Amino acid sequence: MDEGLDAGFAAGSAKANGAADTRHWPLGERPGFLARRMHQIHVSLFAESCAAFRVTPLQYSLLSLLRDLEEADQTTLASAVALDRTTTTGALKRLAARGLVSRSTSPLDRRAQVCRLTEAGAALHSAMEPAARAAHALTVEALTPAEQDTLTRLLCRVIAGHEHRRGQPDIV
Repeated sequence: MDEGLDAGFAAGSAKANGAADTRHWPLGERPGFLARRMHQIHVSLFAESCAAFRVTPLQYSLLSLLRDLEEADQTTLASAVALDRTTTTGALKRLAARGLVSRSTSPLDRRAQVCRLTEAGAALHSAMEPAARAAHALTVEALTPAEQDTLTRLLCRVIAGHEHRRGQPDIV
């Protein structure tokens, strides 16, 4: 990392540790702003790379989870994608309307909807996976492979460090 970035992160660290710092704090050095910008960039690249499939990043995440899990209830899926059940249910209903996901009442809990990837959903997921992977690669292409790994590890640590907040109204 270059010295300018190190200084910016040091200043940000002082703020994060509760130090009263009244120095100017440029927007481009604020982690929340940078995370939001990176998300915007990724969503744009995903939309460009995957436009032909008419699948949003959230829908792709749900298809990916169902490919891996084979079957899951909507609450489990909502938790796994870190979104509220209403948003997740809406995405699953749209996927079901396209015949990509099946939804049925759970035999164990009549209140729960069990979801599965259909053959068409599995085929679409397989077809779009190279484009989705390309979008992810383009998102971090300005970094070396080692920096990409470091970024991913750091993002995972930040998220894990806030796992205790899960379930609070502001964090799903």
